[in-house]
Amino acid sequence: MSATGSTTSHVDTGFVRTRLGSFLAFMPLSVWTILHLWHNLAAFQGASAWQSEVTEYTHPLAQFATLVVVLLPLVLHIVWGLVRLKSARPNNVRYGFFANLKYAVQRLSALGVLAFLGAHVWLAMLQPRFVQHHAEYFGDIAHEMHHHGPTLAVYLLGTLGVTYHLANGLSTFAMGWGVVASRHALKKVEIASLGLFVVLLAMAWGAIYALYTAGA
Repeated sequence: MSATGSTTSHVDTGFVRTRLGSFLAFMPLSVWTILHLWHNLAAFQGASAWQSEVTEYTHPLAQFATLVVVLLPLVLHIVWGLVRLKSARPNNVRYGFFANLKYAVQRLSALGVLAFLGAHVWLAMLQPRFVQHHAEYFGDIAHEMHHHGPTLAVYLLGTLGVTYHLANGLSTFAMGWGVVASRHALKKVEIASLGLFVVLLAMAWGAIYALYTAGA
């Protein structure tokens, strides 16, 4: 194979990986995250409502499907993101543009989100079901939120990182997939991203507040 053919193949492979990583982040993960935040707002209605919305499944296959739809894309997106972190570097040190600052914060938030999601998925989903053989109890998480300061702080900061990473990813997805092609359209997407960030953060911190109050 010629050097030109090899280079073209490498570019095509990188392009496909980028598109796949972007799609997996935006579609299954973002939709599931929004639904998960919405379901957690059931904490305002009490333990039974939260338990039903967050931890119970109508069919055993639904739980398996959730694990596949959430965990598999999550793992693939993490691998894709770590590769990008290793190969890409922000240039906001030389060029002080706001977009470059967002790029740097997006990459830094990814590391915090990775740590938070690793702990959250294990403690809230995998450990209760596969080690303790039951779903997470409302009373347990509510008690930890109210009486254990580090848990509260981790959830506040972790959800801040998740909501920022998701909302800012909307702009990246729109540019990467050619949804926006002009500066004016990009400005609208950025405004929409900011609005999405505020709404998602309000949902996340609202659910945390409800759990914190119930823990009293």
